[in-house]
Amino acid sequence: MGSGCCSMSTCSSKMVSSPTVITRMQAIMQKEMVREFLAEFMSTYVMMVFGLGSVAHMVLGGKFGSFLGVNLGFGFGVTMGVHMAGNISGAHMNAALTFTNCALGRMSWKKFPVYILGQFLGSFLAAATIYCLFYTAIIEFSGGRLTVTGPKATASIFATYLPDHSTLWRGFLDEVLVTGLLQLCLFAITDKENNPALQGTQALVIGILVVVIGISLGMNTGYAMNPSRDLPPRFFTYIAGWGIQVFRAQDWWWVPVVAPFLGAYLGGIIYLVFIGSTITRRPHILEDSMMSEDRRIPVLPKTMPNPATTSPLTPVSVSPTVRTVAPLSDPILLEQF
Repeated sequence: MGSGCCSMSTCSSKMVSSPTVITRMQAIMQKEMVREFLAEFMSTYVMMVFGLGSVAHMVLGGKFGSFLGVNLGFGFGVTMGVHMAGNISGAHMNAALTFTNCALGRMSWKKFPVYILGQFLGSFLAAATIYCLFYTAIIEFSGGRLTVTGPKATASIFATYLPDHSTLWRGFLDEVLVTGLLQLCLFAITDKENNPALQGTQALVIGILVVVIGISLGMNTGYAMNPSRDLPPRFFTYIAGWGIQVFRAQDWWWVPVVAPFLGAYLGGIIYLVFIGSTITRRPHILEDSMMSEDRRIPVLPKTMPNPATTSPLTPVSVSPTVRTVAPLSDPILLEQF
């Protein structure tokens, strides 16, 4: 009996503790930072699985893959990622874009490590997923030797490498340019005061943008444009059998990490200076203004006038204590962009 009672009490405590654990988990999941971390993690994972999978088809599959397929894989992978996380974290999926948003005051710096951690973990896990799915094809294609360069190289499935016809600094400038164009166009697509993509079509338009960049500018460096896309899979290949050569080959590994930060920041600045600053924007700042008694504007009065004696658009005097909208010439903060 004692044993039975003890067993029943144990079961009872487990039943009581389970809802408590679930409740705590739900409370944690509702925290903004946690939700944004998970959104960046999942969206980056989805983008990278589709993107790296398309590269695996091109390298290993012969007729099953092509460079156009790679562009479509990454482009529509981005589209799916934006659908997944757009309203939660903004679906950056790119450390360079996160850096630019923080540097330009669009989001808090305290979120930067949270976003980066989610992106890097999602990208690393995606590389591991593709490695597991295509393991037998990789071994058959390479003859069992995991190499970084040469006709049977397979490391390029996971990260970008500089082609023989280019140089290190040409590749650096190429990555700066393509990432700058990416950020420049993203600001245009999402700027509600300019001519943004129609509501509900942003994810598709952003995916098409990635496809277009790949088709037109992707040959030279593989258009990494994203430290979160290149560094975690490269580190995975290092520990999965390709070895230290993934970091030594042409001393290229640091370029897809550094150049996109510079390119994205420059692209954002260029848009704000040459396009954003020329747009007449709706006022956002309210301030006290001393207005002369004879200056009148049409407003709704606090007490409704007699419609028989007053027209609905009769100017009503505004006292000096009324808060008025600042003129359009006043500066608008970047976060109101």
